Order: sequence, then structure tokens, then C-alpha cells
Amino acid sequence: MDPMRSALIALSHNRALQELIVRVALSRRMARRFVAGETLAEALAAVKGLNSRGMVATLDHLGENVTAAAEAIAAADEYLAALDALYLAQANCNVSVKLTQMGLDLDDDLCHDNVRRIVHRAAELGNFVRIDMEGSPHTAATIAHYRRLRREFSNVGIAIQSYLHRSRADVEALIAEGIGHFRLCKGAYDEPAAIAYRERPIVTQALNELVRLCLAPAGRARGAYAAIASHDEEVINYARTFAYQHDIAPTAYEFQMLYGIRRELQAELVRRGYQVRIYVPYGGHWYPYFMRRLAERPANLLFFLRALVGD
Repeated sequence: MDPMRSALIALSHNRALQELIVRVALSRRMARRFVAGETLAEALAAVKGLNSRGMVATLDHLGENVTAAAEAIAAADEYLAALDALYLAQANCNVSVKLTQMGLDLDDDLCHDNVRRIVHRAAELGNFVRIDMEGSPHTAATIAHYRRLRREFSNVGIAIQSYLHRSRADVEALIAEGIGHFRLCKGAYDEPAAIAYRERPIVTQALNELVRLCLAPAGRARGAYAAIASHDEEVINYARTFAYQHDIAPTAYEFQMLYGIRRELQAELVRRGYQVRIYVPYGGHWYPYFMRRLAERPANLLFFLRALVGD
């Protein structure tokens, strides 16, 4: 992994730097490139704007690794409010949740109860919930919670990170169980080589393999669904080519991209008839997410630093 990326990911956990950055007005304005706003109303406006341009969305209320049960309950309550607001606004948008924000580090049952409230309300409203994948210490528990929820609900999916060595086996197992509704991504955490691929070409190849597992006839026969979350045109073109060769309609899968990144590519895919879902984050806890976005592309970091010094 690139040393700059590793450093930025490490800084995403630095509370002292976080307190400094979030107080700088320019930093907040720069973060708006990647974060829809700090309020639900701002996020809804962003979602409606995307819908008007032919894109669908998923809403993420930023926050992770809560340290108190009350914080986890409040985070779940925010998602319930978001689901109701999306329904009233007739927005084409589902929600994405992180289990550490729901209390995973505190108590399994607390976490399950919070996520279950969200999934249940989404089911009542005809909506869908995606469980985000976090760092490797939480991978096994996240998949276990997903399996538990799928025993009761069908309107819930999971994110899988292709750079983890275990991911192919996880995808194969979940497809075999008939619960393979995936967001497939490369992964945004700094993981050790013992458990994750660290070379970009190998990570890309691993992601393409997961896409193939989902789009292949055997995967589709078991109900597998692929939401391909990448800005990498090699990955996007691989999926498009595979789908074309196997006579798979563009509506049988989707592409997902992050708010504010590769906007011209998002629009081009929509023009070509593909479903594009934009991951729309909002809330006051934007710093860790913002730092991970800077880590993904050096150009993002240079853009930010130039703005800070007034260049």
C-alpha cells in the first residue's frame, strides 16, 4: 500500500487533528465535495438532485465506533427518521449502516436490536438497508449479524471488500445460502498483508472475480446480486463486458460510486442505460470519512492543501 495512503488512513483516527480540522471553515467547505452536508435536510436535497439526473442513492449517516449505548440508540433513531423522510420525499434512495455505529463494540444484542429496528422500518416502507463493511477486526461479526438478519428479512444486503483474502470464500458461502446481495468494493482500510492483498492489480483482479461469481449463471440462479462499487474503469468495463457476453440486462446489477467522485463517469454510465447508485454521506462526524477519501487519490489531497493555503 502507498505510504501516503497509509499515513492518511492513520490520521483518520487522530482525534487531535480531527478537532483542529473540523474547526477550520475552509475544511468544512472542502469536505462538502465528498459529504452532502451535516443535516438530514441537506442530504435529502442532494439525493433529490441525484434522482433528477437519473441516479439513485444510498444514504449514510456518518459515524462509527460509538462508546455508549445511548449513542448507538440515537444513531439508529436518526436512520428511522431518514427512512421516514425519504418515504415522504418519494426519494429513490436506500440507507447504509455501520455496525460499530449501532453498538457492535459494546454488545451484540444491542447492535442487533438497533439494526433490526432500521431493517424492520425499511421493510414497512418498501425500502432496503445495506450493511457496510468496516475494518478486518469486525468482518466476521458483520457477516454473522447479516446472516442473523436475513433469517427474518429479505430487504438487507452486505458490503464485501475484495482485498481481504477471505472474501471469495465469504461470497461463495453467502451465494450458496441464497443470501448473496452484495456491494462489492476494493476496501478502504489499511490491512496487513497477512489478511489482505496490498497490490492494486491483485485487488482489482480479486474484485473482478467476485463480480464474475455474482453475474455467472450459477450465481444468478441462487439470487446473487452485484452492486459494483468502484470508480476504476477497468473494473467497470470488466463487469459491462461480462454482462454483455452473458446476455445480462443492465438492470440485473448496478454500479455504485461515492458522492463527489468521478461525477462525469457517473453521468456517462447513466446515459448508457446503467443504474448508478451514489453513496451519499452526511452528518457532523465527517472527518474520518473525509480523510479516507483523501487517501484514495493523491489529487484529492493536493486539491485540499492548495485550498487551505489559498493557492
